[in-house]
Amino acid sequence: MTHFSPDSNLGLTSEQVEEKRRDGRQNTEPEKVTKTTGQILKDNICTLFNLFNVLIAVALALVGAWSNMLFILIIALNTLIGIVQEIHAKKLVDKLSLLSMPMAKVVRDGKLSEIPVYELVEEDVMELSGGNQVCSDSVILSGAVEVNESLLTGESDPIRKAAGDHLLSGSFIISGKCRACVEHVGMENYASKIAHEAKKLRGVHSELLSSMRKVTRFTGYLIPPLGILLFLEAFYLRGDPINHAVVSTAAGLLGMLPKGLVLLISISLAVGIIALSKKKVLVQELFALETLAHVDTLCLDKTGTLTEGKMQVEEVELTDIGRSMPFDEIIGSFLHYTDDNNATFQALQAHFAQKESFAPVQKIPFSSDRKWSAIAFEEFTFIIGAPERLAGPELGDHFEKELNAGKRILLAGITPEPVSPDKPLPEIHVLVSIVISDPIRPNAAETLAYFQQEGVDLKLISGDNPVTVSALAAKAGFPDADRYIDMSGVTEEADLEKAVQEYSIFGRVSPLQKKQIVQSLQKHGHSVAMTGDGVNDLLALREADCSIAIAEGSDAARQVSQVVLLNSDFSSLPSVLSEGRRVVNNITRVAGIFFVKTIYSVLLSIVCLLLNIPFPFVPIQITLIDLVIEGYPSFFMSFEPDSRKVSGRFLPSVMARALPNAISILVCFLVFLGVSPLLQISAEQSSILLYLLVGTVGIQAVFKASWPLNKLRVFLCSTMTVGFYAAVFLFHKLLQVSLPTTETLLLFAGFALLSFLIERGATVLIQWFCRNRAAHKHTTNPTR
Repeated sequence: MTHFSPDSNLGLTSEQVEEKRRDGRQNTEPEKVTKTTGQILKDNICTLFNLFNVLIAVALALVGAWSNMLFILIIALNTLIGIVQEIHAKKLVDKLSLLSMPMAKVVRDGKLSEIPVYELVEEDVMELSGGNQVCSDSVILSGAVEVNESLLTGESDPIRKAAGDHLLSGSFIISGKCRACVEHVGMENYASKIAHEAKKLRGVHSELLSSMRKVTRFTGYLIPPLGILLFLEAFYLRGDPINHAVVSTAAGLLGMLPKGLVLLISISLAVGIIALSKKKVLVQELFALETLAHVDTLCLDKTGTLTEGKMQVEEVELTDIGRSMPFDEIIGSFLHYTDDNNATFQALQAHFAQKESFAPVQKIPFSSDRKWSAIAFEEFTFIIGAPERLAGPELGDHFEKELNAGKRILLAGITPEPVSPDKPLPEIHVLVSIVISDPIRPNAAETLAYFQQEGVDLKLISGDNPVTVSALAAKAGFPDADRYIDMSGVTEEADLEKAVQEYSIFGRVSPLQKKQIVQSLQKHGHSVAMTGDGVNDLLALREADCSIAIAEGSDAARQVSQVVLLNSDFSSLPSVLSEGRRVVNNITRVAGIFFVKTIYSVLLSIVCLLLNIPFPFVPIQITLIDLVIEGYPSFFMSFEPDSRKVSGRFLPSVMARALPNAISILVCFLVFLGVSPLLQISAEQSSILLYLLVGTVGIQAVFKASWPLNKLRVFLCSTMTVGFYAAVFLFHKLLQVSLPTTETLLLFAGFALLSFLIERGATVLIQWFCRNRAAHKHTTNPTR
């Protein structure tokens, strides 16, 4: 337990700080957003794919099949590229992270200064105000605050705390101001003891990642038993020499591994993060880009996103009572002593001179739930807040006109009766009405039009009067700006659900209702992104599929969000959405190319096992297909712009693309096995025919993924096709095949045509099946 002296509020001296640092009583440096270099090396090197490839390479090395081991160089190169790209992305993100690093205000040597939170030491005196995250367990020395502990306890209700009360690290200051003495640092902090739950709000929800894990598990189950059976059959039943048995088995197993796809996903995401970092957008989670790509509903907080968040007082109109009292002295004293510091109060402080005419007796800070703030002086209590809270729901014509112009109205008044934060306000004698405006961002209309064009549904959520919000939305070109609702009267869950479906503008929304709106949208099958800048947005940001914070907002919002707009510019959002879609659309388009070989390798291995025949290819042949047909065009096509709306699920989509080509190879292989005795084709010519056929079907898969063609895709497809056939002709000895005869080429042309017809037929059949399945799902679950 820390003991406080009477002058604890003055903070530590520099000598005391250094002493505590030497004793290790200092906060640890915050956990990096990105992985460490060691973690990047481990994650790229120690993979199941790499393990299988290394084991296959070791087996080949043991039998001296050195030329068939070239694939291990590609594996090493792929791994190296992945490491370099991820480290490059890490450096950029780490630089940007410094710009959004939470800072703490501390009193040292009797002066207030700002330091990174990891420099806090025990018994430091912090000054905390609305929007700050409590970064260390502490006890309040002076002042009073309202605290949100929802990230720690799950309870969203604000808790009022005053001198002597304890603050838990990981909680957030909603309103008020206090000075608090740090009790614990490092792992002794409450938040550290519950595994940094305040920052790690959710696990990684990535369809790409989970899909690749499914494929890894599937191939992981198949490779060991198939490898053992294929080898035993070759060595014992057919009597092949051990080196031939190993080479044949290795080829079948290598084909099952979509080696380049995992690398391609990592590189694509890293490149996307790098591209956004150059636009001052900090992506704090690698797979947040993928989540963004699937977003179909964007919930916008009005202040700081649609508007500039720079409020200014436009008009002050005193009532008769206000003119009879020293109003400037009253509001000046209020602004001098208030602990509120949001954008509205900053506008008031910029307009009215601060004074010390009246001494405060009690302070009640502003809260989003109450929508008013008060200070009790000796003879009266001064209150300022929303008109409907101070004067009832009926507003005059003048107020209505200002609200319809998109401006905010505040009323201020006094009461001789006591005021409690937990009880309704007594009768208020209104002294003044204050008109405050918040300019619309100049590019807001263009940004909103972009989302509307891209099929993203927009919801505008605000704590302000819905008439004001609607008027601002209309000025900014917000779609359906006239469909607004006052949420202060919505208390039942059923009413909220109905409102979410019917309205686009939500005014007088409480922090809890923001969260409930997001949940309701998700319940109806929507993928929801939420933008926010304040503590009142925390619950909704935490709940959203993708959370986006404005850097000029509170520490709290930045800490819980996956994406931070460091320039606080709403117009950056289209770039974020577009980048996410580009990554997912490109990976989905090219992934099928990799899975063609995975599927046919599994099918051919099973057929060879059942018929007791060797796998028709050798590892170096598979390596050429990996490099020229799969890797080369896919890598460059993954960088193409593609901001189309993401549709369908990843794994079913890519399997549906790959399956027709794999089926065509299987059917052609079985047909060839049936007719080859009649054709009396030699083993050498059979090998080159089948290899050319498999390469051609792979090329066909690339053309299918490249449709519609553009200049880049024409270049890639052309160079890939020429490159493959030229490599077979030039390096046929290395590839362990003979050059085809004229008869073999004619036979190959016939099988190529057959493979094309089979692929087209299988594609039509699979598309018909998918459409029927989708229609059935829609009729059984129409909300999706």
